[in-house]
Amino acid sequence: MSKLTRREFVRNSLMGISTAAITVGLSTSLTGCSSYDLINADFLHGVASGDPQSDRVIIWTRATPKDPAVDSVAILWEVASDANFDQIIARDVVSTSASRDFTIKVDVTGLSAATIYYYRFRSRNHRSPVGTTKTLPTGSIDQVKLIVVSCSNYPAGYFHAYGLAAQQSNIDAAIHLGDYIYEYGRDGYASEDAEALNRQVEPAHELITLADYRARYAQYRTDSNLQAFHQAFPMIAVWDDHEVANDTWRDGAQNHDDSEGDFYVRLAAALQAYAEWMPIRPPVDTNISSLYRSFEFGELINLIMLDTRIIGRDKQLSYADYFSNTGEFDYQQFNADRYSDRSLLGSNQLTWLKQQLDTNHQWHVLGQQVLMGEMNLPGAIVTGQLSLAEFFELAKLAEIAQTNPEALTNEQMQLLQEKGPLLQMPQLPYNLDAWDGYPKERDEIFNHTKNNNSNLIALAGDTHNAWANELNTIIEGDIVVRNGFEFATPSISSPGAESFLGLSTPEAVLQAETALRQLVWSLKYTNLSNRGFLTVTINRQAATANWTFIDTVKASSYQELIIRRHEMAVIHQ
Repeated sequence: MSKLTRREFVRNSLMGISTAAITVGLSTSLTGCSSYDLINADFLHGVASGDPQSDRVIIWTRATPKDPAVDSVAILWEVASDANFDQIIARDVVSTSASRDFTIKVDVTGLSAATIYYYRFRSRNHRSPVGTTKTLPTGSIDQVKLIVVSCSNYPAGYFHAYGLAAQQSNIDAAIHLGDYIYEYGRDGYASEDAEALNRQVEPAHELITLADYRARYAQYRTDSNLQAFHQAFPMIAVWDDHEVANDTWRDGAQNHDDSEGDFYVRLAAALQAYAEWMPIRPPVDTNISSLYRSFEFGELINLIMLDTRIIGRDKQLSYADYFSNTGEFDYQQFNADRYSDRSLLGSNQLTWLKQQLDTNHQWHVLGQQVLMGEMNLPGAIVTGQLSLAEFFELAKLAEIAQTNPEALTNEQMQLLQEKGPLLQMPQLPYNLDAWDGYPKERDEIFNHTKNNNSNLIALAGDTHNAWANELNTIIEGDIVVRNGFEFATPSISSPGAESFLGLSTPEAVLQAETALRQLVWSLKYTNLSNRGFLTVTINRQAATANWTFIDTVKASSYQELIIRRHEMAVIHQ
């Protein structure tokens, strides 16, 4: 198979995305076909809404025809101002077909701002669940409340966090920051308990083709907790890497090789399935294929959704490339490469972002995938030569050696002689897949926010853990400029730092959290072990983050882990 050119890939991707929605204004007539044209079909994958504006919103469902030989179906949709549908304000019949995997998206226009609506779909013999959605406000408003989620891995455990999040009240919109699905096969990441939990993925193999990605979305959307989450409020979503393949970048991915075919073909298939199954509006700019876009919550917030994964990302750096054959690390070359003109956003998106940051809103909120805060750790930890516990134990021995060397045993002195030099390694960013791997572009954004006095809040997912970071810039060694604050959501089910750090007890988790706050000067909060979600409430005075956690994803029943609940507020500057 010949490789697609960049232009061909973009064109084909847009063809898949741009045909996925039908725009319909308010109407009470049934146009296109009569009610008796409806066929027998189920709604096995629930309903969803998304991409709200002040006058419109996308509503979504998937029809499953009773007759598998059917190639197209007609479905009635209805929007009402009340949950009983006594006041139906819009209805119509829309068709879909196998070419869209029988998914249906309607862009319902002509709605009123800051208004709750109810919607449903009907076939000849079935009625879908009723979904609740809400349009965005305009003008001067007092408060916005958002739920932020990411990283839902089906075989890793139950989606309890989605179910608990669906029960929250007064939510204006849900923000999904990616890894909505995972691409691995049954022997892949976090699948060790899948059979016992009856959560083995379909298809059994890794996702490569359009049919593969469609089947995985279909399986995820049968989960009752995920259905409840979509049903409760509109979603504003962006992809991360696992919607395609692990550690995706502009022209490839860590989890893709030549044996799996042309990467651009796989990418186009993944994006088409995403466009079909997610309640998103097609891109407006036909020169690019991306999900970066903005949502205005009156004059209070400009929510700026970024694509830090696909459209402009240069390939991630790898520490392995900077070790010599003798095990020495080339700091000079590493820093030269890290601070070169490497991009996470691409020039078009960066220019657009700066324009968005110039808008006259009290708060600018970035909805994006990866951590933006600086997360540097001792080099020996980052490069895997010392664990977090080993580093602190070695540092403790080194301190004793300075003050009371006689207190050390011969074994401890030998350990210091062998590994003590590792304590002197410079600090390194722990995750080169995040903004720390692209610091020059991050500094350009921070300089822009500093110059226009933006009140910046960055939202992040990806890491599976909860974080709160100050977004700081150090100038001339001592002067610290705070550019904003970052709130990161824990995962829905994917394992976090407790897994790869080997934190097997609550005491070990708390010690590691304390240690990280000591090592990372801009880190104000972290939870390294619990799954859950983030709620962000923003008013004129402050942005307040509330982290909610659950006690398990490995059992069919769960409880909120109240002891780990945490709140943090950032005052408007």
